[in-house]
Amino acid sequence: MTRLKCSAMNCMYNEDHLCSRNDIEIGGQGASRPNETCCESFQERSGMTNSIGHATEDTDVKCHATNCGFNEDCKCHAKEIGIAGSNACTCGETECASFDCHCK
Repeated sequence: MTRLKCSAMNCMYNEDHLCSRNDIEIGGQGASRPNETCCESFQERSGMTNSIGHATEDTDVKCHATNCGFNEDCKCHAKEIGIAGSNACTCGETECASFDCHCK
């Protein structure tokens, strides 16, 4: 599992910069820069509701960013990643800040 820190404070799964989901999906097939990726699991928090589930640092990360050097068989093998998007309201406004392009 990957240690995940998340700055997408508007996400319903974010609890003190940790994710309360057991797994997330990173989008960005063909991405060559972090801003071409996104957290596809992002769901905007509605109102003042608390996060859903129990937050943890360790999260299973499915990755569709095939150009990322941490992607092995659509799984992230980085020890740590960061999800950026402090003011995000949609998944397209988030990104995998740890994306490391190994573009061909």
